[in-house]
Amino acid sequence: MTRLVAGPFNRVEGDLEIKLDVEDGQVSAAYVNSPLYRGFEQILSGKAPGDALVYTPRICGICSVSQSLASAAALGKAQGLAPSENGAILQNLILAAENVADHLSHFYMFFMPDFAQPVYAGEPWHADAAARFRAMKGQAQREFLPARAAFLHIMGTIAGHWPHTLGLQPGGTTCAIGGAEQARLATYVSAFRRFLETTVFGDTLERVAGLQSESALDAWAAEGGPASSDFGRFLALAKALKLGELGRGTGVFLSYGAYALSGRPAFAAGIFERGKCRAFDPQDIREDSSSSWLVRAGGPRHPSHGVTIPDINAERAYSWCKAPRLGGLAVETGALARQLIDGHPLLRGLAADGGNVRARVVARLVETARLIPLMERWIWAVRPGEPFCFHAAVPNEAQGAGLIEAARGALGHWLDIRKGRIFNYQIIAPTTWNFSPRDAAGVPGACEQALVGAPVRTGESTPVAVQHIVRSFDPCMVCTVH
Repeated sequence: MTRLVAGPFNRVEGDLEIKLDVEDGQVSAAYVNSPLYRGFEQILSGKAPGDALVYTPRICGICSVSQSLASAAALGKAQGLAPSENGAILQNLILAAENVADHLSHFYMFFMPDFAQPVYAGEPWHADAAARFRAMKGQAQREFLPARAAFLHIMGTIAGHWPHTLGLQPGGTTCAIGGAEQARLATYVSAFRRFLETTVFGDTLERVAGLQSESALDAWAAEGGPASSDFGRFLALAKALKLGELGRGTGVFLSYGAYALSGRPAFAAGIFERGKCRAFDPQDIREDSSSSWLVRAGGPRHPSHGVTIPDINAERAYSWCKAPRLGGLAVETGALARQLIDGHPLLRGLAADGGNVRARVVARLVETARLIPLMERWIWAVRPGEPFCFHAAVPNEAQGAGLIEAARGALGHWLDIRKGRIFNYQIIAPTTWNFSPRDAAGVPGACEQALVGAPVRTGESTPVAVQHIVRSFDPCMVCTVH
């Protein structure tokens, strides 16, 4: 057996280090280390409850809206306050805009550049992949970045600015819009639809979102060939490299449910395991610090009573990240989880044996194709002149939890208010779920399990297969440890 230390995986942000045990040319065990301790949960202790709306978006500059909305939801639960209908619609639009931008940023800037690496120079498709997707120099990034920038003008119109908006509040949003702003938002979304339909998919969003099976996906990809769209190029690469057989995780998926209006989420909440969905109970969540450089605090705890205090001398520790578990299970979260739980037939077919690299990427793109039409409907559902935000006093003693779906999956904030101040604040980010270390029973996290069996070529220090698997989860390491 040999030991490799792969990383850091810092194409854009965040640090990540993975120790790999390699036997017979493949990974036999993986140990994921999140080496960056942030301390946000300690920073918030003793602050006024409303201060969380200012601090938590600063956890990340890529998914700050998600953190802001989870914080607003937690504070709203503590206040007994629900958003106005208009406010909920704008919250959905703001979150969807960030999530769509994240999905496409992942595809063009984080994931696809790996196919331009010199390790693939002998492949017949390498020259085209390098010209199209090479980091900072590929044609695709030069096309995507202006389209993304124009799309994110949505944030300026209804969120004030991005990142770190303060426009998201427990009772809705601070921005009231009228017909002129609705028309402007529709223009931004329409322009991005054109980019998606001409460049990303080479087809209508409705047709892509309506693909029902793996055979239908293969037939669709064969119609125009790889050169007809960037999605087509990915599917061809995924077939050539057998990415559908790479990176199988826990086989258990979690979603808190996404984009609720009138109490009904657009994407359902639940647990998906062995082809079946069931409801989940947030009270079944526990945080395990057995492999973390954190105070152990007497064993796994529900996050409403969580403890996040550093202990650099903790025994058997190899990561700053906790190991969240749901009913004792290590789960995977993200776009694939959302689409599986929501019952999308294509993704259920692609992930019949559990998550894999191809299924995770396809899920993000299919979700994007589903979200844009939803955004178009939400824009015209706003009723100008009706309330955009409700208000309520913050009680001196209260608890609240904000459970939402960020681009990368299930995000939870737990707030405990005592004597009018924050007594405890705990956060479990999607990457905390996916990149968790081993728990007290020695069960690896989702990414650690997915890496087992990954092939290692002779002479590789950071195996390219490992890079594909890690990036298929779209890690956001600055969100992982607080």
